[in-house]
Amino acid sequence: MQPTDTAAEQQPLSLALMSILAISTGIIVANLYYAQPLDGLIGTALHLPPWAVGLVMTAMQVGYGLGLVFVVPLGDLLENRRLIVATLLFNAVALFGLTFTTTASAFFVFVLLVGVTSASVQIIIPFAAHLAPARQRGRIIGNVMSGLLLGIMLSRPAASFLAHVAGWRLVFGVSGGLMLALALLLSFALPAFPRHSTLSYFRILRSLGPLLVNVPELRRRGGYQAALFGAFILFWTAVPLFLAGPSFSLTQKGIGLFALVGTGGVFISPIAGRIADRGWIRPATGCAMTMVLAAFGLLAIGGAERSMILLVAGALLLDAGVAFNLILSQRVIYNLAADIRARLNGLFIALFFIGGACGSAIASFSYAFGGWSSTCLAGALLAILALVAYATEFLPSRDCLKAPAAKTEA
Repeated sequence: MQPTDTAAEQQPLSLALMSILAISTGIIVANLYYAQPLDGLIGTALHLPPWAVGLVMTAMQVGYGLGLVFVVPLGDLLENRRLIVATLLFNAVALFGLTFTTTASAFFVFVLLVGVTSASVQIIIPFAAHLAPARQRGRIIGNVMSGLLLGIMLSRPAASFLAHVAGWRLVFGVSGGLMLALALLLSFALPAFPRHSTLSYFRILRSLGPLLVNVPELRRRGGYQAALFGAFILFWTAVPLFLAGPSFSLTQKGIGLFALVGTGGVFISPIAGRIADRGWIRPATGCAMTMVLAAFGLLAIGGAERSMILLVAGALLLDAGVAFNLILSQRVIYNLAADIRARLNGLFIALFFIGGACGSAIASFSYAFGGWSSTCLAGALLAILALVAYATEFLPSRDCLKAPAAKTEA
């Protein structure tokens, strides 16, 4: 499968549009993580048993995965600007549902819908890749992804601070208002991006399986990021509970400050994009995985020694390693074929968000039954799993960076 860029892709992407895309991705993706530091408050308000608290994030990740499979492929079929705006409007409705619901069953339904509709962020990112010149695609992806990753990191402290002031429901109400404002902005700011696929929606859905089978680089990169993102979600699901426990006894405000410090790891994204453009993807991938493994060593020691400095250092290293590998992987995926880029991206993100859903579920049980040390061990094992898979790239018969031969219209 060779890259197939259109003439429109060779036009430079303006700084203003790139900034709008980066900010938009951050605001949208934050919806997936607001509940993470609030799980204790939500569980108390909705009378959830301790083992079910972590399932709030699991439901969010499952919903997001459904959106990636059933919504994102529409980016190869429908005009992208209208698709993005419509999805944001539904996202706002689901967020307002979280604000006003009073039962656990309704809450989980709205959580699932927020996850599904937040998948619009993965229509925006291939949009940016399409508009970027091929020689600068890694840098542009890195810059836009900086916004997305910053949104992930800032979502936790923002949620903690708002909940500390006015309760957890306000968090989702404010986010619903932001989605309405963002839908209005993007309806004017984004250029029209019509698609001319000859496939119907159902044929596009049927093409997902063959793409997954016929594009080995998609499976490989999705597997790498699934393991690392699972470790990432595992940590950020468990650490609010650990910090609020007897070892540190932090309030929601203190947990928010910890999460705010952890945002420093996202600034590796532009650097990762430039490294990818230079062709250093393979060695940099091993470096990213090693960073994640080392991070859990620091986190385990920090927990045992009750050292906030080591916990912060471990969080920074973990976030940087996961972000590093994500940018490298997207550079590879987005260079395969422009006409199926939305589907490739949707499948890639779906693969590693399955890892994220597993990570949140593992965190619930590992922390409940084994404490902080067991949680760190589980995260380290996920990083080791990624490294074992990465080692197979060096087998003589493998050339992981060679683009696979496949039809672009599947």
